[in-house]
Amino acid sequence: MPSHRVPSEADVISTVEFNHTGELLATGDKGGRVVIFQREPESKNAPHSQGEYDVYSTFQSHEPEFDYLKSLEIEEKINKIKWLPQQNAAHSLLSTNDKTIKLWKITERDKRPEGYNLKDEEGKLKDLSTVTSLQVPVLKPMDLMVEVSPRRVFANGHTYHINSISVNSDCETYMSADDLRINLWHLAITDRSFNIVDIKPANMEDLTEVITASEFHPHHCNLFVYSSSKGSLRLCDMRAAALCDKHSKLFEEPEDPSNRSFFSEIISSVSDVKFSHSGRYMLTRDYLTVKVWDLNMEARPIETYQVHDYLRSKLCSLYENDCIFDKFECAWNGSDSVIMTGAYNNFFRMFDRNTKRDVTLEASRESSKPRAVLKPRRVCVGGKRRRDDISVDSLDFTRKILHTAWHPAENIIAVAAANNLYIFQDKVNSETH
Repeated sequence: MPSHRVPSEADVISTVEFNHTGELLATGDKGGRVVIFQREPESKNAPHSQGEYDVYSTFQSHEPEFDYLKSLEIEEKINKIKWLPQQNAAHSLLSTNDKTIKLWKITERDKRPEGYNLKDEEGKLKDLSTVTSLQVPVLKPMDLMVEVSPRRVFANGHTYHINSISVNSDCETYMSADDLRINLWHLAITDRSFNIVDIKPANMEDLTEVITASEFHPHHCNLFVYSSSKGSLRLCDMRAAALCDKHSKLFEEPEDPSNRSFFSEIISSVSDVKFSHSGRYMLTRDYLTVKVWDLNMEARPIETYQVHDYLRSKLCSLYENDCIFDKFECAWNGSDSVIMTGAYNNFFRMFDRNTKRDVTLEASRESSKPRAVLKPRRVCVGGKRRRDDISVDSLDFTRKILHTAWHPAENIIAVAAANNLYIFQDKVNSETH
């Protein structure tokens, strides 16, 4: 569902997240807004056709602020959104910019009370001397209203920019991570958090790595993982110590000396880490690859998939235009059998872990027409070109897919490209194409 107006920087989507049932999909943008899409119910005329996603609610989550102590402007850009498991009819989500996390409650109203004894229809108090009889107020139907209200504001917990938030499986706590520290919060307490990881050196000149992402284990509330700019993953157990600076497991792939170059450290930085739904595996994305790690094997990943290996010869120009620092996300499908991640030229990649097949697809205006079938794309490096192939030299590095999400149970994916949100659905089967 791409938008057709001229994009402004504020409209650029910065995060995409399905809720736990997949019925709602939230996006955040650089202008501090959150847009929630709801899946329409199946139509009675065509019972097997799945509902489309339509705008459910839009609200301003964050505003630009100014840090007077550091003379820095704090952007309103939404870095991450996380849904809380649903406890009642209302929905709740956490959204964060660089510094402040907010808890929002989303409720529906389709009835309004009428017939108050002490108030008139406009809500003003009546003159008590005119009240001669008592009546029972009644609920009358009204047009559906979606109300979004801020429930908590979790501020002042981070000196550096927040890069991730993750809700714990205990449904009571969540963590937030910045470049050097990870904090644990209780969802009901806003004025304090517990610092559970602190990698800040006593002398900042000794700083060699930063935290890039973190996530709680989906089933064990004591376990979490965080990734670093040096390409390593650290699994921590909160039962072991209050401060988890000593990790329980370190996942790191030994570097191949033959591949060593000036860019090795930059391209090995992990931009995203996601536990599988089963909790057995972890998925990581670095600049050129996605890797699957088994929690029981620290020495090396069990699977490595090349996302765009044809860029290896272009690293110098990608360094000069800063693209080498782009942070791509990755996602699992509902059964952990297929993984997805974005690339340049509005391409995104899917890898089937069972068949070892992979496919490159493109999010574009043409592919977003109703019932359009996505055609696989191929990038060629020199030599003979097949028809429809695209040359590596003609890739557009300004068009990139950094943010992706996969429906928790079905083959529905959401892909953000600049100010456009594309939702693709596999109507036929459960294959990756």
